[in-house]
Amino acid sequence: MPVDHYENFPVASVLLPRRLVPAVEAIYAFARSADDLADEGDATPEQRLAALAAYEQALDAIAQGQAGLEPMFARLAEVVQQYDLPLQPFRDLLSAFKQDVSVTRYPSYELLLDYCARSANPVGLLMLSLYGKADAENVRDSDAICSALQIINFLQDVAIDLHKERIYLPLEDLARYAVSPASLDHPGGSAKWRSLMRFEVERARALMLSGAPLAVRLRGRIGLELRMVVQGGLRILEAIEEVDYDVFRRRPKLTKRDWIKVAWRGLRMKARMKRAMKSPSAAALPLE
Repeated sequence: MPVDHYENFPVASVLLPRRLVPAVEAIYAFARSADDLADEGDATPEQRLAALAAYEQALDAIAQGQAGLEPMFARLAEVVQQYDLPLQPFRDLLSAFKQDVSVTRYPSYELLLDYCARSANPVGLLMLSLYGKADAENVRDSDAICSALQIINFLQDVAIDLHKERIYLPLEDLARYAVSPASLDHPGGSAKWRSLMRFEVERARALMLSGAPLAVRLRGRIGLELRMVVQGGLRILEAIEEVDYDVFRRRPKLTKRDWIKVAWRGLRMKARMKRAMKSPSAAALPLE
């Protein structure tokens, strides 16, 4: 899952097979630390980019089989070799993190999806690779789920991102609903804001559901884990709706009660989706 989402989806670590824990920890350490280099602390943009460039050089060293790597990269090199992982997803993550240093606005939804394709989707690809399930159909649906999770996180954290002087809502959408970027400090109660967020929530939900069949195709723990992840994302969208889209005063997050609901829905999801796929008249069957 994208590194931003561990707060919302901790169940993944519970369901993960113990044999894969060291590999996932190595991937997460790389992604989390690189993301922090781009976002956290008081470093200048030049210093952030230089630090991320050092990560790229470490990936080059891993590709060349060099010894003497720093511990974090040495662990990653072992995982890459053990599971024959591609290095391009790691390079894509770094590309997105470098973009975070200089890009704070996204004019269109297409450009936002391009960012998600590098900031979120690579982690889904790596997880599928660890399980040996990275065929074209699975990767396509994984990309949809990961991008949806990233966008859901943006919708959840509009206020937090604004404090960092970032706006991840496409500017074309703000213009369509007559919401000025300058008015984002306190838009929570306005009808225009609610209309904008309703559109964003519905689009994110559709994207998530487009990838949901992956959670049915995959068997065992990975399938159950993914069903929980999908349901967790859908539940966050519901939580945004329940606060009437005012994520400024009440940031939606999953509670213990929510997790019980997510678990129940995840357990029922497989049977409901199978019925939906068998019957065209049930195509709109909800996954809850």
